[in-house]
Formats: sequence, C-alpha cells, structure tokens
Amino acid sequence: MLQNKVVLFLLIVTIVTVSCDSNGVYDKYKSVPNAWHKDSIISFKVTPPDSINKHNLFVNLRNTNAYKFNNIFLIVEMVFPHGKTIKDTLEYRMAEPSGKLLGEGYTDIKENKLWYKEGVVFQESGTYTVNIQHAMRENGKVNGVVELDGITDIGFRVEHNNAK
Repeated sequence: MLQNKVVLFLLIVTIVTVSCDSNGVYDKYKSVPNAWHKDSIISFKVTPPDSINKHNLFVNLRNTNAYKFNNIFLIVEMVFPHGKTIKDTLEYRMAEPSGKLLGEGYTDIKENKLWYKEGVVFQESGTYTVNIQHAMRENGKVNGVVELDGITDIGFRVEHNNAK
C-alpha cells in the first residue's frame, strides 16, 4: 500500500514538473539513429501562436560521451511561409577545455539548450520550416565528418520572450 502511494506521489510530481513550462510555445525533438550523417537535415514545422509578440529560439541537442569534439558547427535554415529563407552557420561550445561535456544531466546523456535567435517576431502568418544540419570538420582535413557520433537527439524550441 505504501509503495503504491510513493509511486502515485512521484507520478504527480513528474506531471506537475513537466507541465509547469509556461514559457514554451513549441518544443520538439527528433532522434538520430546511430550517427548524424552530414547530409541528414532535421526539419521542424513551426506554426507561431501570433504575429505580434517576441519569441526566443533555441536549438536543443542531446549527446553522449561518444561525442568527441569540444564544439559543434550547425547550419540552421529558417524558411518563412511566403518563401523567404535565412541561413546561419553557428558554432557552439560542447565541452570544457578539460574535455568535460557541457549541458544539463547527471547521466552520460547531456542536454544542451543553444541560443539561435532572440526577440523574433513571426510577422508572416503560416508555417515556418526550420532545417538543422551539422557542418563538422576535423582539424587538418578538407572533407567534413560524414558520420557524427554521440548526438542522440536534435530539437527546436520556441519560447515567449518575457523581456520588456
């Protein structure tokens, strides 16, 4: 009987914790099977809630200890509903100089919430497409990393910008 109450309590705490994210507007992840191929483009379809308020945009990555680089280069492309496209090449730090992986998490999986854009107003109504692709290279090599190990999930997040 006591065990059932403990399980019920933990379930309620988990639900409350997960549902208390009032800042999030859109938050989706897509899994990477085995390794992230250089030609694999991860796409997200985002329909913003309004065309007036500002939003912050994030790329979310989950990685394991198999990720052997201290940074990551990403090509992030946003395609607007009426065809306009913005493409950015971004670099993020993924590890400390000692090699310790950055990110949240107590296990071997770390979650990194990486700033993409701040204070974005989605002025066009309709669906935006966000495409994310890695652009990793090894030092001294011309060709890019074909199979990027250690990335397990790629996500995209839109939050309300609460700054006045």
